[in-house]
Amino acid sequence: MEPHFIILIILLLAVAYYDIAHQRIPNWLSMSGVLTGIIYHLAFNQLDGFIHAVSGALVGGVILLILYIFKAIGAGDVKLFAAIGAITGVLFTLYAIMYSIIFAGIIGIIVLLFTKTFFINMTLAVLHIKETVQKRSLTPLDEFKNNISNRFPFIYAVIPGVITAFYYIHIA
Repeated sequence: MEPHFIILIILLLAVAYYDIAHQRIPNWLSMSGVLTGIIYHLAFNQLDGFIHAVSGALVGGVILLILYIFKAIGAGDVKLFAAIGAITGVLFTLYAIMYSIIFAGIIGIIVLLFTKTFFINMTLAVLHIKETVQKRSLTPLDEFKNNISNRFPFIYAVIPGVITAFYYIHIA
Protein backbone atom coordinates (compact mmCIF):
# COMPACT_ATOMS: atom_id res chain seq x y z
CA MET A 1 0.00 0.00 0.00
CA GLU A 2 1.33 3.42 -0.95
CA PRO A 3 2.27 5.73 1.94
CA HIS A 4 -0.31 8.38 1.06
CA PHE A 5 -3.10 5.84 1.63
CA ILE A 6 -1.73 5.18 5.11
CA ILE A 7 -1.92 8.94 5.69
CA LEU A 8 -5.52 8.85 4.43
CA ILE A 9 -6.44 5.99 6.79
CA ILE A 10 -5.00 7.85 9.77
CA LEU A 11 -6.90 11.00 8.77
CA LEU A 12 -10.19 9.12 8.34
CA LEU A 13 -9.85 7.38 11.71
CA ALA A 14 -9.25 10.71 13.47
CA VAL A 15 -12.12 12.37 11.59
CA ALA A 16 -14.43 9.44 12.39
CA TYR A 17 -13.71 9.85 16.09
CA TYR A 18 -14.44 13.59 16.09
CA ASP A 19 -17.44 13.43 13.76
CA ILE A 20 -19.14 10.63 15.69
CA ALA A 21 -18.25 11.85 19.20
CA HIS A 22 -18.68 15.60 18.70
CA GLN A 23 -20.72 15.97 15.47
CA ARG A 24 -18.02 18.20 14.01
CA ILE A 25 -14.71 17.92 12.21
CA PRO A 26 -12.08 20.31 13.57
CA ASN A 27 -10.52 22.68 11.03
CA TRP A 28 -7.03 21.83 12.25
CA LEU A 29 -7.61 18.18 11.36
CA SER A 30 -8.86 18.80 7.82
CA MET A 31 -6.30 21.48 7.10
CA SER A 32 -3.48 19.27 8.39
CA GLY A 33 -4.71 16.66 5.90
CA VAL A 34 -4.59 19.20 3.06
CA LEU A 35 -1.11 20.37 4.06
CA THR A 36 0.20 16.84 4.55
CA GLY A 37 -1.09 15.82 1.11
CA ILE A 38 0.48 18.84 -0.58
CA ILE A 39 3.82 18.44 1.22
CA TYR A 40 3.93 14.68 0.60
CA HIS A 41 3.27 14.97 -3.14
CA LEU A 42 5.55 18.00 -3.49
CA ALA A 43 8.39 16.11 -1.78
CA PHE A 44 8.07 12.98 -3.92
CA ASN A 45 6.94 14.39 -7.28
CA GLN A 46 8.03 18.06 -7.20
CA LEU A 47 5.82 20.36 -9.32
CA ASP A 48 3.72 17.51 -10.74
CA GLY A 49 3.01 16.32 -7.21
CA PHE A 50 2.08 19.81 -6.09
CA ILE A 51 -0.34 20.17 -9.01
CA HIS A 52 -1.73 16.68 -8.30
CA ALA A 53 -2.42 17.56 -4.64
CA VAL A 54 -3.79 21.07 -5.21
CA SER A 55 -6.08 19.98 -8.06
CA GLY A 56 -7.36 17.10 -5.93
CA ALA A 57 -8.04 19.46 -3.02
CA LEU A 58 -9.87 21.91 -5.29
CA VAL A 59 -12.00 19.22 -6.93
CA GLY A 60 -12.94 17.65 -3.60
CA GLY A 61 -13.63 20.99 -1.96
CA VAL A 62 -15.60 22.56 -4.81
CA ILE A 63 -17.86 19.57 -5.45
CA LEU A 64 -18.67 19.17 -1.76
CA LEU A 65 -19.16 22.95 -1.47
CA ILE A 66 -22.14 22.56 -3.81
CA LEU A 67 -23.66 19.97 -1.45
CA TYR A 68 -22.92 22.29 1.49
CA ILE A 69 -24.73 25.19 -0.21
CA PHE A 70 -27.84 22.99 -0.39
CA LYS A 71 -27.32 22.04 3.28
CA ALA A 72 -26.88 18.37 2.44
CA ILE A 73 -23.60 18.18 4.38
CA GLY A 74 -21.66 20.22 6.92
CA ALA A 75 -18.71 22.55 6.30
CA GLY A 76 -16.34 20.05 7.92
CA ASP A 77 -17.19 17.51 5.22
CA VAL A 78 -16.21 20.02 2.52
CA LYS A 79 -12.81 20.51 4.13
CA LEU A 80 -12.46 16.75 4.67
CA PHE A 81 -12.86 16.11 0.95
CA ALA A 82 -10.36 18.87 0.20
CA ALA A 83 -7.95 16.89 2.40
CA ILE A 84 -8.86 13.60 0.71
CA GLY A 85 -8.24 15.29 -2.64
CA ALA A 86 -4.85 16.65 -1.57
CA ILE A 87 -3.79 13.23 -0.33
CA THR A 88 -5.15 11.09 -3.19
CA GLY A 89 -5.61 13.34 -6.25
CA VAL A 90 -8.51 14.10 -8.56
CA LEU A 91 -9.48 10.64 -9.86
CA PHE A 92 -9.61 8.92 -6.49
CA THR A 93 -11.46 11.88 -4.98
CA LEU A 94 -14.13 11.80 -7.68
CA TYR A 95 -14.69 8.09 -7.09
CA ALA A 96 -14.72 8.59 -3.31
CA ILE A 97 -17.32 11.37 -3.64
CA MET A 98 -19.51 9.27 -5.92
CA TYR A 99 -19.41 6.20 -3.69
CA SER A 100 -19.85 8.26 -0.51
CA ILE A 101 -23.00 9.85 -1.93
CA ILE A 102 -24.33 6.42 -2.91
CA PHE A 103 -23.63 5.06 0.58
CA ALA A 104 -25.20 8.17 2.14
CA GLY A 105 -28.36 7.51 0.14
CA ILE A 106 -28.45 3.88 1.26
CA ILE A 107 -27.84 4.85 4.89
CA GLY A 108 -30.49 7.57 4.63
CA ILE A 109 -33.07 5.09 3.37
CA ILE A 110 -32.18 2.66 6.17
CA VAL A 111 -32.49 5.45 8.76
CA LEU A 112 -35.89 6.40 7.39
CA LEU A 113 -37.07 2.79 7.26
CA PHE A 114 -36.14 2.10 10.87
CA THR A 115 -37.66 5.22 12.37
CA LYS A 116 -41.27 5.06 13.44
CA THR A 117 -41.97 8.20 11.45
CA PHE A 118 -41.01 6.78 8.03
CA PHE A 119 -44.31 7.46 6.28
CA ILE A 120 -44.67 10.86 7.93
CA ASN A 121 -41.15 11.80 6.83
CA MET A 122 -41.75 10.57 3.28
CA THR A 123 -45.03 12.48 3.06
CA LEU A 124 -43.32 15.62 4.40
CA ALA A 125 -40.48 15.19 1.91
CA VAL A 126 -42.88 14.92 -1.03
CA LEU A 127 -44.89 17.93 0.17
CA HIS A 128 -41.73 19.97 0.70
CA ILE A 129 -40.41 19.09 -2.75
CA LYS A 130 -43.77 20.01 -4.30
CA GLU A 131 -43.81 23.33 -2.41
CA THR A 132 -40.21 24.02 -3.42
CA VAL A 133 -41.02 23.48 -7.09
CA GLN A 134 -44.17 25.61 -6.89
CA LYS A 135 -42.49 28.50 -5.06
CA ARG A 136 -39.14 28.08 -6.86
CA SER A 137 -37.42 28.45 -3.52
CA LEU A 138 -35.26 26.16 -1.44
CA THR A 139 -36.53 27.48 1.91
CA PRO A 140 -39.41 24.99 2.26
CA LEU A 141 -36.87 22.16 2.45
CA ASP A 142 -35.16 23.71 5.49
CA GLU A 143 -37.78 22.33 7.89
CA PHE A 144 -37.29 18.79 6.57
CA LYS A 145 -33.49 19.03 6.53
CA ASN A 146 -33.33 20.42 10.05
CA ASN A 147 -35.20 17.40 11.45
CA ILE A 148 -32.48 15.82 13.58
CA SER A 149 -33.93 12.30 13.24
CA ASN A 150 -33.10 12.38 9.51
CA ARG A 151 -29.42 13.25 10.02
CA PHE A 152 -26.33 11.11 10.50
CA PRO A 153 -22.60 11.84 10.38
CA PHE A 154 -21.46 11.80 6.74
CA ILE A 155 -18.34 9.90 7.83
CA TYR A 156 -20.58 6.80 8.01
CA ALA A 157 -20.83 7.06 4.22
CA VAL A 158 -17.34 8.44 3.56
CA ILE A 159 -15.44 5.47 4.99
CA PRO A 160 -17.21 2.81 2.89
CA GLY A 161 -17.08 5.23 -0.06
CA VAL A 162 -13.31 5.58 0.24
CA ILE A 163 -12.87 1.81 0.70
CA THR A 164 -14.98 1.14 -2.40
CA ALA A 165 -13.05 3.73 -4.43
CA PHE A 166 -9.78 2.14 -3.32
CA TYR A 167 -11.05 -1.30 -4.28
CA TYR A 168 -12.18 -0.30 -7.78
CA ILE A 169 -9.13 1.85 -8.57
CA HIS A 170 -6.33 -0.25 -7.04
CA ILE A 171 -7.57 -3.82 -6.65
CA ALA A 172 -10.31 -4.71 -9.16
